[in-house]
Amino acid sequence: MRLTRPAALGAAAAASCLLLAPVASAQPEPTPAPDAEGPKTTIDASGSYAVGTEILPGVYQSAGPVDDGACYWKRVAGEELVDNALTKKPAFVQIMPTDTTFTTSDCQAWTLTNAPMPPQPSPASLLGELTKAIGSGMFSGGPPP
Repeated sequence: MRLTRPAALGAAAAASCLLLAPVASAQPEPTPAPDAEGPKTTIDASGSYAVGTEILPGVYQSAGPVDDGACYWKRVAGEELVDNALTKKPAFVQIMPTDTTFTTSDCQAWTLTNAPMPPQPSPASLLGELTKAIGSGMFSGGPPP
């Protein structure tokens, strides 16, 4: 059977529509990339940080206060203050996995070192530093007579 010219044109038009029609894809949706943020190992600004979600637990070191101020930090577990310090010197702190928040104010950046904590000074060494600072001798506890 031979197609007439209008029928042949109609068949060609229908075939071209089929060729140009979009084809549905069976490819799966791309999976989102994993969150690259995760807990940080450097604390570079004053604030409170959630342990385990915002920062990792471990031993952190700071070069001390910003400018000539004093560096303050505290560790909290739930509602309980675990430890805190105010210093004008370089500082170390061991943030435990049981801590819920770590707060820092006016300190240079804290960096996770995972080195062991340095030994704490003994009362005798602290007394020696105090004696050097004020001098030796006897001091009265009250006003002059």
